[in-house]
Amino acid sequence: MNFKSLIRTVPDFPKPGIRFRDITPLLASGTGFRHVIAVLADRYAGKVDKVVGIEARGFIFGAALAHSIEAGFVPIRKPGKLPAPAFGHDYALEYGTNRIEVHVDGLVKGERVVVIDDLLATGGTALAALSLVERCGASVVETAFVIELLDLPGRKRIEERGTRVHALCGFIEDEG
Repeated sequence: MNFKSLIRTVPDFPKPGIRFRDITPLLASGTGFRHVIAVLADRYAGKVDKVVGIEARGFIFGAALAHSIEAGFVPIRKPGKLPAPAFGHDYALEYGTNRIEVHVDGLVKGERVVVIDDLLATGGTALAALSLVERCGASVVETAFVIELLDLPGRKRIEERGTRVHALCGFIEDEG
């Protein structure tokens, strides 16, 4: 299936010069969404104990994948959203910093996980998520993304730290 055909490009969103890759048409396609999860399930079934989804769109794909492969699902959230004690990780953005958190008991030492999100761009959030997973003692099998922005350094940054990257489709900036 051609996943790219189900991803809408919205020019100048959320600000001028940005080409937003919108997954809502993919999610609205029962066949498309089911196929994404089936492809990911084929790749990870029996190889991971938990699926770690990054807020917010990583929750959509991560929870469906976890259900499909009978694995647990662990959310990585923005600060202050988790009700129990959590580990946090601050990371740099182009202008400023951000933070994500995971429950301290969300992962167990030695568990095998896949970290999933909808889109890989610069890799900052994914790298922060990897740090949290490792702090919990779990082992990252791979990071998975529906979309990779091929002209940005996310893949390189993640692979340089020794973690594999899997993406279902890729875009370059000037593609419609």
